[in-house]
Amino acid sequence: MKTDFPMVYIIVLNWNGWKDTLECLESCQKLTYPRFRMVVVDNDSSDDSTTQIRARFMDLPLIETSENLGFAGGNNAGIQYALEQGAECVWLLNNDTVVAPDTLTELMALLQSDARVGIAGSKVYYYDEPRPLNCAGGRISRFTGYPFNIGRHETDRGQFDARQDVDYILGCSFLIRASAIRATGLMDDRFFLYFEDADWSYRARRQGWRVVLAPKSLVWHKESRSVGLHSPRMIYYFARNSLLFAQKAMPWVLPLTLVRTLQLFVIKRMIEGDFNKARLGWLGIADFFRRRFGRSTYV
Repeated sequence: MKTDFPMVYIIVLNWNGWKDTLECLESCQKLTYPRFRMVVVDNDSSDDSTTQIRARFMDLPLIETSENLGFAGGNNAGIQYALEQGAECVWLLNNDTVVAPDTLTELMALLQSDARVGIAGSKVYYYDEPRPLNCAGGRISRFTGYPFNIGRHETDRGQFDARQDVDYILGCSFLIRASAIRATGLMDDRFFLYFEDADWSYRARRQGWRVVLAPKSLVWHKESRSVGLHSPRMIYYFARNSLLFAQKAMPWVLPLTLVRTLQLFVIKRMIEGDFNKARLGWLGIADFFRRRFGRSTYV
């Protein structure tokens, strides 16, 4: 029976981070939206994540992957499960986030206000510094092909309080219609980590869907808790995937993307004296040109 409240499946991806995952799930239990189900995907954790999560949430579906599939592949496993169960919308929510009680209500109100909205996202704050913004949606540079977060590090004074169409939604709080998934396809798991949210948003927009910020939907994010901010793994995947994204979305800027990537992840790191990160940045670039995608063998 059709209701005014479409069924939402919340996908929380865990990788060796059960403490953060439990805090995220506990915040979701307070959501005011009346029709949702939570699903945890464990991305082949090497700690006791599955034991800890099952002990606290015994009735929660917990999908265990046989290997670390990355952000895109792990979430795709959850998305496929949700669609098989009849999900009308899927909300990807990072395990290192906490949400306000009306976060999902605001996202769904936006989707229900316009059938053309295929993807909606939250206003995201830093968990440890709740006043500065992490992002209010994202834009993609028409010159370098690089995505960047709108409002990053800005104090929220209401400058982003209006609903606005954006180029992409940050993957830490990403609500998408099931019909948009069927039209666009799943996330491209070649990215493994980073840029998959920008790519998915871009592909949905090319299918005619609107991608919109819901400014009253609030999330607090422990940024890069799993991977580590500016870690070697992050350097490698940012360098490689910046080129993959540019090639897919706007190949005419790929030369400029390459220059920018060399500047950020090789030259800058060498100037700083961090030759290991410069090496990984170069390996990421080299792997793009060798078409080596998926999980890196270097980090």
